[in-house]
Amino acid sequence: MSASAHSHGPAATHTVVNQPPPLAGHDVFTADRALAEAVARHAAPEHADGIRAELSELGRAAGSAEVQDWGRQANECPPALRTHDRFGHRIDEVDFHPAWHRLMERGVAAGLTDSWSRPDGQLRRSAAFLVWTQVEAGHMCPLSMTHAAVPALRREPELAAEWEPLLSSHTYDFGLDRPASAKAGALSGMGMTEKQGGSDVRANTTTAQPLAGDGEYALRGHKWFCSAPMSDVFLVLAQASSATGEEGLTCFLVPRVLPDGTRNAFRIQRLKDKLGNRSNASSEVEFDGTTWARRVGEEGRGVATIIEMVAATRLDCVTGSAGLMRQAVAQAAHHAAHRAAFGRELLDQPLMRNVLADLAVESEAATALAMRLATAYDAAAAGDEQDRALLRLALPAAKYWVTKRCVPLVGEALECLGGNGYVEESGMPRLLRESPLNSIWEGSGNVQSLDLLRALQRSPQSLDAFLVEIGQARGADHRLDGAVKDVLSELGDLEGMEGRARRLVERLALVLQGSLLVRFAPPEVADAFCATRLGGDWGHAFGTLPKGADTEAVARRALPVP
Repeated sequence: MSASAHSHGPAATHTVVNQPPPLAGHDVFTADRALAEAVARHAAPEHADGIRAELSELGRAAGSAEVQDWGRQANECPPALRTHDRFGHRIDEVDFHPAWHRLMERGVAAGLTDSWSRPDGQLRRSAAFLVWTQVEAGHMCPLSMTHAAVPALRREPELAAEWEPLLSSHTYDFGLDRPASAKAGALSGMGMTEKQGGSDVRANTTTAQPLAGDGEYALRGHKWFCSAPMSDVFLVLAQASSATGEEGLTCFLVPRVLPDGTRNAFRIQRLKDKLGNRSNASSEVEFDGTTWARRVGEEGRGVATIIEMVAATRLDCVTGSAGLMRQAVAQAAHHAAHRAAFGRELLDQPLMRNVLADLAVESEAATALAMRLATAYDAAAAGDEQDRALLRLALPAAKYWVTKRCVPLVGEALECLGGNGYVEESGMPRLLRESPLNSIWEGSGNVQSLDLLRALQRSPQSLDAFLVEIGQARGADHRLDGAVKDVLSELGDLEGMEGRARRLVERLALVLQGSLLVRFAPPEVADAFCATRLGGDWGHAFGTLPKGADTEAVARRALPVP
C-alpha cells in the first residue's frame, strides 16, 4: 500500500457544495422590510431617524455570528439550581452560563425593560423585542416581566418610586449579594400559578397574614410556576386575611433580598424541565410563613392590580411569536436562495416559492399587528381612550391568533430545509420547541377567548373602537368587506357564544390583520392574504396560495439578505 493511501488530507468524497452559507453578518432589523416599514409608519417623524438607527444597531448585533453563538450556548448549557452552599446554608440561587448574562446585558442596555422614559417607547421597545427574540427567546421572559411590572407597581406610588428606576434601568446588575437599593438595575419575576388552579388564579391557596408594618405581610404557600426565580423582586398573588377574617386575592411585592441585606424566605424547590425555553429558569417556589411582602393595590383586588402586568406581557407574547415567525421565514428563504435541486435554486421553483410566499404573508401579518398594538399601547399611555378601548378587544384576539399560528409556520419553515432543518445545528429545532410557549404563557387560547367575550359584554366601546380601526380599509378589498360583514353577523347572534368563542376571536384577528395589510402592505402581500385568509381560496397547509398570487415578489421581499 502506498504512503499516499494513509494521507490525512480531506477525502475527495467530502467536498462541501450546494450548502447555503450561515445566515450571519446581516442587519436583522433593516432586512425585515415589514418591520422596518411598520416602524417608519408609526413613529413620530421627529423621532423616526433616531429609532431606526437604534434598531439597526441592535439588528446588526442580532445578526452577528458572535451573538448567535451566545444563543446556542445559553440553550446547550441550561441553568442549574443550587439550593445550598458548601457549608449547608440555604441560598436558593440559579447559575447561568456566561452567554446568558451576555444576552441579558445587551437586552437590558437596548431598553427592553423600558418603554417608560422615551418617546414612542413601546413602539421602539416592541420592535427591538421582535429583533432580539430572533437571537434567543428564553431570556426574553425576564426582560418582559421586568418591563411589565412597572404599571402594576404604579398602583402604589411609594413602591413605584423605589422600584421603577431600577426596573427600567439600562444597566444589567445580576446577583443576590446585596439589596436592590444598592444595585444599578433590577429584574422582576412573577408568581401567580398554583398546581390546583392553573389559569383559575382565584383558586389560589397561598395566604398572606398582615404584619405590624403598614402594608406588610407574611406569605405562606406554593407556586407551581414562578418565572425567572433569580430575579430581584416578584409580583405574587395570595389570599390576604383581613381584620374581619375574610380573605381576598391580593397582589404583593416579594423581594429576594430584604432591605437590611438578608435573604427573604424564598425556597426554590426545583426547576422545571421544559419542552423549550431551555435557557430560562422556571421554578416551583415555597413561601414558609415568614416570607416578607408588601401589598400592591387594594386588598382583595389582586387580579385588577396585576392585570396591567398581564396586558403588557401578552403584548410581548404577540411580538415574541412574530419574532420567532420572522426568524423561521428568514432561515427558510435564505436556504432556498442558496440551495439548488433539479437544476434550479429552490427559490426559483414555483412550488417552493408558493410555500415561502405563504409563510411570508403570515409573518408579515403578525408583524404588522404587533406594531399596531405597540402604537396603541403608547397612545393609551398618553391618554388616548380610543386606542385604550381598541386594545381591550384587539390584544386578546392577537394573543390568541398570532401565537397559535407560530407553531405550524415554524414547522413548515423547518421542512423547507429538509433533513438539515431537523438537525439541531440548524437552529430550527430550537425554534420549533419554542413556538408553542407564547400560546400558553399569560393565558391559553381559551382564556384569551373568554377574556374577549367579557370585553364585548362589559366594554361596548371596545367593539366600537375595533370597528373604527378596521373600517379605515372599507371598500379597499371586497374579500375584507365580506369578512367584516360575516363578523358583524356573528356578533349579532351571541346565544351560546362561549362554545363558538374561538371561531369569533379568529375572525376578529384576521379582519384586523387584513385591514392593516390592505392599508399598508404591498398590494401583492395584501392580495394574497385577503384571497386566502379572508376569501377562502386556500388549502389546509402552507404553500396553497391561489393562481394569480405574485409569489415571486412576496417570497423575495422576505429574504433576509437581498
